Amino acid sequence: MTQDCQTQSSQEHVAKNLFPLDMWYLAALSKELTDKPVARTLLGHQIVLYRTPDGQVNALEDRCCHRQLPLSMGTIEEGGIRCGYHGLLFDGVGKCVDIPGQAKIPRKAKVSPYIIKEQDSLIWIWFGKTDDSTPDIDPPSYEFHSATGYVFGGDVVHYDAPYQLIHDNLLDLSHLGYVHLQTIGGDAKTHMNAAMQVERDGDRVTVKRYMPNSTPPPTYCAAYPFKGKIDRWQEIEFHPSHIRIWTGGIDANSGLVTDANRGGFHMRGLHCITPETETTCHYFWTIATNPTDNIEEIKQKVIDQTSFTFNEDKVVIEAQYKNMQHFREQPLIDIHVDTGANHARRIISELTG
Repeated sequence: MTQDCQTQSSQEHVAKNLFPLDMWYLAALSKELTDKPVARTLLGHQIVLYRTPDGQVNALEDRCCHRQLPLSMGTIEEGGIRCGYHGLLFDGVGKCVDIPGQAKIPRKAKVSPYIIKEQDSLIWIWFGKTDDSTPDIDPPSYEFHSATGYVFGGDVVHYDAPYQLIHDNLLDLSHLGYVHLQTIGGDAKTHMNAAMQVERDGDRVTVKRYMPNSTPPPTYCAAYPFKGKIDRWQEIEFHPSHIRIWTGGIDANSGLVTDANRGGFHMRGLHCITPETETTCHYFWTIATNPTDNIEEIKQKVIDQTSFTFNEDKVVIEAQYKNMQHFREQPLIDIHVDTGANHARRIISELTG
């Protein structure tokens, strides 16, 4: 006798209001989904992501409803994903469509699907406040993955630290002068004393920092033929599910550094920090840049050095969190560079309260 498969929403196991809901989060970079399933825990949900042979991307809870083996241990085929234990085949909406050796498929043979959308070489997933919540907005667009004059690359890093610590790090670029001396850093005093503008508009925070007459850091020198000193900009736009950071430089006194149409060297970063659990997260990043010659070589230099900087940040942030756990009772103080991060934390608190 065949036992009916039971479905169970993974949302029942996730604490309510732990993370902002009714929004899109990044689930994967498009390049991650090839011919094998990808297992990923996002906002406490254990999910399998996979691309069918015809290019369709699907996301299901990562379990077979027969004996609970993760579907991510299975195989992808034309009709969906097949469990690696007894061969049950599930389609893109989680319905079992084939049981080897058995003609009748139980009505309850299904697992929960997730709403997913691929655009701009990114795969977004919707997390709603209720099981039947559907998106009323499209995922965030990111035109610089296909914009004329730009080339890009990126990766994903796993952090053993809460996701808001990474928000703090990205909204405070004064740390570049201390943590990233070998790549995108520079004179620490210049970074700490940079003129800074911070604004909040609804669930968005913008931070703008300008550093005229600066020494270009190693990454900039490797990617662009600056003549000497440069005027640098750092413009950050925070949203609860992602952060856009536009940095770069022009030759000193060659133009208005605050002009949105300025030339020079550009690095446009997309930073999507998706919680895994309350104390761990996935950091998806891409970097788009605008080389004028030796395009592939310079693109790779920028990607490699960006990856190096993010590994430096990972060491710092994970050590920071470990120490925060040890000195749990000790109060933290704020300084002037924390304004943007504090706004972001208030937004998250409002959305989860």
